Amino acid sequence: MNEVKPIDSLNKAAKIISAIFHPMLIPLYGLILIFSVPTIYSYLSLPVKKSLFLVLLINNVVLPLILLVFLKAKKIILSWEMESRGERLLPLFFATIFYAITSYIIIKFPTPIFIKTYFIGIFFVAASVTVINNWWKISIHAAASGALTALALVLSFRMYHVITLPLMIVIIVAGLMLSARLKLKYHTPAQAWLGFLVGFIVLGMFFRVV
Repeated sequence: MNEVKPIDSLNKAAKIISAIFHPMLIPLYGLILIFSVPTIYSYLSLPVKKSLFLVLLINNVVLPLILLVFLKAKKIILSWEMESRGERLLPLFFATIFYAITSYIIIKFPTPIFIKTYFIGIFFVAASVTVINNWWKISIHAAASGALTALALVLSFRMYHVITLPLMIVIIVAGLMLSARLKLKYHTPAQAWLGFLVGFIVLGMFFRVV
């Protein structure tokens, strides 16, 4: 019976974590967080929640996945991980465009300004990562986790209600994501921490300003 080496198990775990908390999925998790914590936003009507979720799912998960499949087939990207900075240029550019379209659609929705700010803030995070990637490789996973952490903190402060459990879960998830990217050697510590700070600061400051 073949024994599974500890290092192989850790790598598999890191890949699973990277897949479950993929950057394309994090905005959806953020929206679920907004709707699930005990704030005024959790009382939005179900049709509105479904509409917001579907817009984000189609524009920022389904369409980007189709694009990635196309780019992979055309050998524009060599792997799903897109380990090199050059491979990320086109996917990041289109991801930013998709978020811009989503933001424009959501602005027209009859939703609270907080939710509109969240969607526009995600666009600015994506745009910031895209710009930085032109010169230096940055962890997209870490940027997504930083943005999610900022959202949890902002929800807590804005609503004057400490959401202890969700905040702890988000922080643990962020730690797991950064650890997974470092374990798989897809990023250096500097790339991971810069990504986290970009996501955290850009979304956090956008909420602060707006």
